[in-house]
Amino acid sequence: MQREGWPEPGSLVVCTVTQVVDFGAFVSLDEYSGKQGLIHISEVASGWIKYIRDHVREGQKIVCKVLNVDTSRHHIDLSLKDVNEHQRREKIQEWKADQKAWKWLEMAYKDRPGDVQRVADALVAAYDSLYLAMEEAAISGAEALKDASLTEEDVRILESLSRDNVKIPSVDISGYVDITSPAPDGVEVIRKALKQAKRIKDKDATLSITYIGAPRYRIHVTAPDYKHAESILKKSAQAVVKYIEQHGGEGTFLREA
Repeated sequence: MQREGWPEPGSLVVCTVTQVVDFGAFVSLDEYSGKQGLIHISEVASGWIKYIRDHVREGQKIVCKVLNVDTSRHHIDLSLKDVNEHQRREKIQEWKADQKAWKWLEMAYKDRPGDVQRVADALVAAYDSLYLAMEEAAISGAEALKDASLTEEDVRILESLSRDNVKIPSVDISGYVDITSPAPDGVEVIRKALKQAKRIKDKDATLSITYIGAPRYRIHVTAPDYKHAESILKKSAQAVVKYIEQHGGEGTFLREA
């Protein structure tokens, strides 16, 4: 996948080392067609460098931080030492995901190859990542693409493409409610109290309740992220406790057992 324009100073870019010289290394920017950059020897690694080839070599795939961009001279200054291992792994993962998404686009528009770059540019402009745009489309459908400059046909194609190919990320969390009822029909009161949890509707989350042993029940939530999951868990547990207390019983929510 190729991005239009120039990278922003401070951004991370995937590069391929093309030439190593005494004063640094020249690289091509994999995400920007025809763009070259220079890593000065002082930006290759911290401390004194005796042999630069101990740190970089031709053909090596690396992640660099953009220090400066001079479009008039077509010159990009880069730093290798300013990228830590976590940033490197994360950027490579994002880049590989975008490469995968690009191939999906090529398949979807195989009869109209000229549209692939147009659609990719629109998605990157809206989300700064081709894969992230498709991930959002897989989760939220056409609504996620409303801010991208796309035709209605593009949106239909992308919604279907995303839902067929993107594995939606999710997290699983659990909490517990301890509930008791002294009422003659206490079993029925408890059953109805637990039904309140399932009335917390959310199209992006799923909820299940498991009996652990009197008076404890487990509420399990699957959602796209922890903040979302925690919100659903809290609301559902509160609904259970509120109902049981309104009907003369007692209830407690426990995040962990």
